[in-house]
Amino acid sequence: MNPRRKSRLYLAIVVLIGIALTATLMLYALRSNIDLFYTPGEILQGKGENHEKPEVGQRLRIGGMVMPGSVKRDPNTLQVSFKIYDARGAIGVTYTGILPDLFREGQGVVAQGVLGEGNVVNAREVLAKHDEKYTPPEVADAMKENHKGPAEAYNAPQAEGAKS
Repeated sequence: MNPRRKSRLYLAIVVLIGIALTATLMLYALRSNIDLFYTPGEILQGKGENHEKPEVGQRLRIGGMVMPGSVKRDPNTLQVSFKIYDARGAIGVTYTGILPDLFREGQGVVAQGVLGEGNVVNAREVLAKHDEKYTPPEVADAMKENHKGPAEAYNAPQAEGAKS
């Protein structure tokens, strides 16, 4: 092999290794920024055909309706705790900060945070649904399927789920 071909081959190998390394580092960095969407029922019973449940410490987004009568505010701090429910269960959420103006009981919300012990989401951000004109497709599909009954129907299953 002549020296010119050899140098081109080395250059091509170095470029391919550089591209592979760059792609690997980008995917690794993006992996930590992924927030998977779950409904309360999917957290309690699993998501998909394999019924995969999120792990404690996993970052996620949870969407559902704020259960009437579940909002508790700490009078000395900005900490708020409430429950989000769907047709298959209810999950507790804690949040420290100022809630959106449209946040209220019976309202659709999406909370972004980390799943803690006892299936409680420690939210870093709470978003309130503002109108019916636009909803992300994944949220709309989950809400159509899961919100078919009143909130009172989900108080009993949550009490049982919290004990296990």
